[in-house]
Amino acid sequence: MKHLSPGAFAAAALAVLTAGVATAQAPASPAPAKVEAGPACADCHDEAKIFAGNPHTRAYGAAHKGAASNEVCATCHGDGTKHMEAGGDKTLIRTLHGRTGAETCATCHKQSAERSSFKTGVHAPSEAVNCLSCHAIHKSNPKQANLLVSEPTQLCATCHQDAASSFRTLPYAHRLKEGALSCVSCHDPHGRSARHAVKETRAGEPGCVSCHAEVRGPFVYPHVNGVAGDCTSCHIPHGSSYPHQLQRATIASQCLECHSTLGVGTLGSQPPSFHNISLPRYRNCTTCHVAVHGSQRSPQLLK
Repeated sequence: MKHLSPGAFAAAALAVLTAGVATAQAPASPAPAKVEAGPACADCHDEAKIFAGNPHTRAYGAAHKGAASNEVCATCHGDGTKHMEAGGDKTLIRTLHGRTGAETCATCHKQSAERSSFKTGVHAPSEAVNCLSCHAIHKSNPKQANLLVSEPTQLCATCHQDAASSFRTLPYAHRLKEGALSCVSCHDPHGRSARHAVKETRAGEPGCVSCHAEVRGPFVYPHVNGVAGDCTSCHIPHGSSYPHQLQRATIASQCLECHSTLGVGTLGSQPPSFHNISLPRYRNCTTCHVAVHGSQRSPQLLK
């Protein structure tokens, strides 16, 4: 142990005593006051608790205490302070119903292209049809894609009952009942096309050829090319009473819709004179004209 001189020992003792006095006189730091949490949307709205697992909350991180925070709710509904202070006055909060509500959705969902648009598509927002007609924003089924109210085919049938009935009752129809496809396999709900928003390929072809590749062109000698007609000139897409989902009961009557001797409103050439359609041999046109969807070799679609 190192021995201190009398002067050094006295100085060290004085320093220790001074520090002790300073410590005793220093007031203790006050504990921070506990901040009272304000009212939360989830206190009244169970939807805020369900919304904690909604894809819309991902941009805001994890939910607070198992519910969406007020900041998350405010992004769509606006500041809810006055709404809370007024005891839940609905006029003091922004709702998502109707055209105005759809405009709120469109502040983020801005998709607008040549063939598809959230704002100007066939289901363009209106008071009767808007985003909430198809999408369940708060109480969505986690197994349902795109926050839809229900499975697409079932959902479309709530408005398009005539088409839904065709699939259920007619003998020749696309296999929706078996789950092979759904309405959105052929239609774009936000499509801008005037023809029922039927999907098209990147090349601008009818969406039918996405599945029916055997009739896909281009052909040197096309039958119909989208100008004089298209797939629906002969076929009923949702369902028909006739094989191949044709418009008419027999092949001859179907062909004569365009290839007629009437000369008024016909689009194709008339059958030659030796085609006596009163005889059975001439009533099935596709017996000879086998390349009915188009040919690479025969102008008459014979092969």
